[in-house]
Amino acid sequence: MRIANGIYMLELAVPVMGRTDVIYPTLLHDEHGAVLVDTGYPGTFPLFRQAFDVHQVPLQDLHTIIITHQDIDHIGSLPTFLSEFPEQLRVLASEVEKPYIEGDHRLIKVTPEAIDQAVANLPAHVSPEWRAAFRAALENPPRGRVHGLIQDGEHLPYGGGLMAIETPGHTPGHLSFYHIPSKTLIAADALVVSDGQLMGPIPSYCVDYELAAASLRKFTQYDIESVICYHGGLFTGNVNDRIAELAAVDA
Repeated sequence: MRIANGIYMLELAVPVMGRTDVIYPTLLHDEHGAVLVDTGYPGTFPLFRQAFDVHQVPLQDLHTIIITHQDIDHIGSLPTFLSEFPEQLRVLASEVEKPYIEGDHRLIKVTPEAIDQAVANLPAHVSPEWRAAFRAALENPPRGRVHGLIQDGEHLPYGGGLMAIETPGHTPGHLSFYHIPSKTLIAADALVVSDGQLMGPIPSYCVDYELAAASLRKFTQYDIESVICYHGGLFTGNVNDRIAELAAVDA
C-alpha cells in the first residue's frame, strides 16, 4: 500500500507454525533509491521481491536496510538480502541491537526454554523432521553484518527525511521512525493494531514492559497522521489523540 509519496507499507502473509502471520514492513523510495525497514521471517525474500514488483520499485534500487530490532521476524531474511546484493547493501541498526543481529550475542528472547516451548506449540500434524528443522532454525538464528549505527534523534535522508526514535522496552535497543514528509510513524513493535484499534506494546513480548510503555511518550512530540505497525498494519484517524491516551495510561 502506498501511504504517501516515497513511503509504502508492504503486506506479507507468511506461513508460521501452522498458521499465517501477516507482517507489515516499510519501504521508502526516492530518486536516490530504496530503503527497507526490517526483513521479515527467514524464507520471505521471494515475498519481498513480489511486493517490490507490486509497487513498481526495482529491487535493484535497494541500497539500505534498517533493522528496528533483533527479533527473528525482523532479521529473518537479512542474510538472503546480503547474499543477493553483497556489494550493494548497507545495514543500519542501533548500537545495542548490533551484536545480536550480527550473532555475537544470543537473541534475548530465544532462550532454551523458549525454544522448547515453541517446538511444543507446533501443531500435532507437524512431522518429526520438520520439528527438528524448526528447532535448528531457532538454535541457529539468522545473522548479518551491521555496517552503521543509528542514534536517537538522528535525521536520515531517506524518502524525503526520516527521524530515528529510540523506543526501548520491546527489546533493549528497539527503534521507531518518523517519516517527516508524510507525518507517518513507523512504529515497528512499539505499537500494534488489533481489531482496528491502535494499542500499546504487548507485555508478554517485551523484555521490559514498563520501559516499552514509557517509550510511548516520545511519540507525543510528533504530529502523526498515520502509523505503520509491524503487526496489525496501518492506523489513521485522530492518531495524536490515541497515542496521547496510550502514553497517559502507561505513564
